[in-house]
Amino acid sequence: MPKTDGATVTHPLWRFVPRDGERRPSLPEVHASVSVPQGGPWLRRLLAFAGPGYMVSVGYMDPGNWATDLAGGSQFGYTLLAVIMLSNLMAILLQALAARLGIATGRDLAQACREHYSRPVNLTLWLACEAAIVACDLAEVIGTAIALQLLFGLPLIAGALLTALDAFLVLLLMQRGFRYLEAFVIALLAVIAGCFAVQIAAAAPPVTAVLGGFVPSPAIVSDPEMLYVGIGILGATVMPHNLYLHSSIVQTRACPRTEGGRRDAIRWATVDSTVALMLALFVNAAILIVAAAAFHDSGHADVAEIGQAFHLLSPVLGLGIASTLFAVALLASGLNSTVTATLAGQIVMEGFLRLRLPHWARRLLTRGLAILPVVIVTALYGEQGTARLLVLSQVILSMQLPFAVIPLVRFVTDRRTMGAFAVPRWVSVLSWAVAGMIVALNVKLLLDTLA
Repeated sequence: MPKTDGATVTHPLWRFVPRDGERRPSLPEVHASVSVPQGGPWLRRLLAFAGPGYMVSVGYMDPGNWATDLAGGSQFGYTLLAVIMLSNLMAILLQALAARLGIATGRDLAQACREHYSRPVNLTLWLACEAAIVACDLAEVIGTAIALQLLFGLPLIAGALLTALDAFLVLLLMQRGFRYLEAFVIALLAVIAGCFAVQIAAAAPPVTAVLGGFVPSPAIVSDPEMLYVGIGILGATVMPHNLYLHSSIVQTRACPRTEGGRRDAIRWATVDSTVALMLALFVNAAILIVAAAAFHDSGHADVAEIGQAFHLLSPVLGLGIASTLFAVALLASGLNSTVTATLAGQIVMEGFLRLRLPHWARRLLTRGLAILPVVIVTALYGEQGTARLLVLSQVILSMQLPFAVIPLVRFVTDRRTMGAFAVPRWVSVLSWAVAGMIVALNVKLLLDTLA
């Protein structure tokens, strides 16, 4: 039976923090646990703040991105590079806003929502965010299972079930300290970037066509199939739960809680996330470019599945190791993404519901909800059904974006919430324009789907 000490309600698996405990910091076990120098060379200060941005960037190059980028490149060539670039620019802006909210107010986005909205609204926002986390985790399960199959020959269902063990990896890293968690993430990001650098060199895409792909085309909106994949790319790139995550983990830095200290922290956190997301832009663009050069230009426009891409890459590119590098990068991507999904799940559950679960319990809960549909779909429809489920998960993510973006923009533009740290008017206008664009694209996708 649960026990109460007057301040909290405890249970072997969960702890409920009542209203008199609402002012506790986000992720209290690592809050302000990373020291930062109060002077010295700029590089030393940048390195002290580097980490949260790279953890956030993981969500922008997870296995869900692979499915949408592969489909976009093989079907439409380089055209959707413009969507990747636009999505990345939107992500840079939104993540900077999330970091600003966390540092300026000492509250993560979930905590801010709980303080400003009614209980029914908070429950709706929480459910939307949990759906986004499960959709993201679904992509991670599928991607990791496919990578294990391609590298070691494991059946998809066995690989999906094996991904439940990563809960213990997260637990081990968190026990060693937040910097170890960040180092693990950055090391795997380096592996992913290195694998795709080699594949880009082997693909040798035409520079003119690549640069032309970054120029937006009207066909992206007018063609329903291209729009569907484009919004899938948007959903795979701008992750709604990443906004909750970033607003929390920037508070791991022990910066002075003065106006000057907060401004300095906001500046360095923005640099950190911007640099990290430029790496994500490279990886996402590289996946689409390799798909366009290897498949679209060679008459394999029907390649939309990761398994197909793996088997065709080496023969088409003429590089024996290309397929192996592709699978290694996919496995690294899946392992990396599990870290951020665990933290994001803990943040939103505690922030909206004031309910804390142990890392392993929260991870197994989220992963279990993601594994179940993968096992069912794989058993019924095989690998083709899994590939379609992967793309669908990214569209679901996109549909959840307004539920995170609109509250975030509202808070950072409100002087009553942010005080002196409210964004300038031009940033406010730009932020609301981005939020409006996201809502408009999702409405059009919904209408096209119903039609």
